Amino acid sequence: MLQTTDTSKPTLDQRRAKHAWQAVLTAKQKEAGFKDFCMHAKRLPMRIMASGLGQALALLKAKDYASLVLQELGDWVLDKRANPASTKPKPTDEVLLRQFVDKDSDFLRRATDETIAYLQRLNRFAEAEGPVEGD
Repeated sequence: MLQTTDTSKPTLDQRRAKHAWQAVLTAKQKEAGFKDFCMHAKRLPMRIMASGLGQALALLKAKDYASLVLQELGDWVLDKRANPASTKPKPTDEVLLRQFVDKDSDFLRRATDETIAYLQRLNRFAEAEGPVEGD
């Protein structure tokens, strides 16, 4: 007989998905910026692969693009991933970027891996909520 009650804690991937889903819903509430949110989130993995996480985030910040994408990434990578019950407010859009100045290469490698994994979820949920025209 199949047991349907699972009292185990959510996996990292489940927590990542939940955070990404909430990020998409937040972006969608800001209707004017949802298309930009989706476009920049979709382009970010290739930018990371081409020039590294720090450079990709710096490009978004320098062009004043995707402030909400940067905030959500910072919230997940710097806080909610390790502290699921955290009630800290979301960081500003430059907090994750600043960590590259202060942290070591191990942090950069882990942050890059986690950002790529997070963006996979974020982009799938963004597509489900309304694909960007022309993509």
